[in-house]
Amino acid sequence: MALTGRIVARDTLRYTPAGIPALDLTLEHESVQREAQLARTVKAVVDAVALGEVARALDALDMGSTVSVAGFLANRSRRSTRVILHIDEFETH
Repeated sequence: MALTGRIVARDTLRYTPAGIPALDLTLEHESVQREAQLARTVKAVVDAVALGEVARALDALDMGSTVSVAGFLANRSRRSTRVILHIDEFETH
């Protein structure tokens, strides 16, 4: 999955019990998409998490930075049905 958005919220860089850096953040996405042959403005707020060096690099960016991210969707935890984007890679704009 790929998404472009602005960083609108970010927690403090933390470490998992295994010592891996982890960063929770929120991205705000807005774009124009085609649906049923019509242009549609799409807006979404997406919760995301990054681990390892990706987490460190995202933590160094300023709030409001625009990034294109790639990763996968998964439930926040085993007991949750809430979906979160796990960021594997990104680039800044």
